Amino acid sequence: MAVTTKFVLSMKFGKLPSIDHCSPDFFQLPAVDERFCVLDPLGQSAPTTVRSGGTMWTIRPWRGTVYPEKAVQRTWPEWYGKQFSSLEFNATHYRIYPPVKMAEWAESMPEDFRFCPKFPQIISHYRRFNRCEGPTDDFIDGILALGSRLGTSFIQLPPHYAPKHAAHLVEYLEKWPEELKIAIEFRHPEWFEDTPESLAIWQLLKDRGIGAVISDTAGRRDALHMRITAPHVIVRFGGYEGHPLDETRILRWVQWINQWKASGLESFDFLVHEPDSVLTPHTCIQFAHHLKQVSQLSCRSPQLMDSAQTLF
Repeated sequence: MAVTTKFVLSMKFGKLPSIDHCSPDFFQLPAVDERFCVLDPLGQSAPTTVRSGGTMWTIRPWRGTVYPEKAVQRTWPEWYGKQFSSLEFNATHYRIYPPVKMAEWAESMPEDFRFCPKFPQIISHYRRFNRCEGPTDDFIDGILALGSRLGTSFIQLPPHYAPKHAAHLVEYLEKWPEELKIAIEFRHPEWFEDTPESLAIWQLLKDRGIGAVISDTAGRRDALHMRITAPHVIVRFGGYEGHPLDETRILRWVQWINQWKASGLESFDFLVHEPDSVLTPHTCIQFAHHLKQVSQLSCRSPQLMDSAQTLF
């Protein structure tokens, strides 16, 4: 491989109708799996960069609070970049955009902003990593056009994609340019079982510095695998519209960051999924507040324009 719309409104994977019946203990973070962890508890590193954001910028209810009331839609990417520091770039899952469009979006963002592009579904879902040279080269051309705003791209595997299907995935990962950071979100339950097939893939990720997306979703706690196979960590956080237990979950993540920030953790992207994304800004504000209080690390979060609007 040469190094050369449609949007998802909320994370349905593992979504429960309600978490009212859950106790705080239900949302404990498991210990890091030492077999598949590149972090060194005794090591030292540069400060961890922490970012947060949502899944899109085309959220009309944000007008008047996150964006100016009269801001025209073509300016929303620029306003999003001012308010958030990261984006789960779902648009690239449904369409491979040309470099000129990707560069245009990148130029709208501050220098410290990072896109986390999702791999095109033609690669991950339709061709299932087989005979994907053309789409892959086109995708790479696009994400390279993001320049310094390119963060960690990620592959979301289909829910039915089990370890036994992974032969083409292995070939694909072995050809992927190592200088381009990527991560994989596993969904099939067998990925989190210690079978020879799954363990071989986890070891491959660790050996090649490929991350594993951590999905913090109430209905699939097995996806909270805590295998840190690369120093760039992506957490996809499924929120419940300001439920009190959401704050408990956020606090556990910032405590985790504080524990590992000096152990080789280079970056941490907290990507928020709220129903219709309406309360994503509030969740990011809450995350940034507790991050600062617990770890003294900073993370840009929205400054709401309506001073009368409370967090929840």
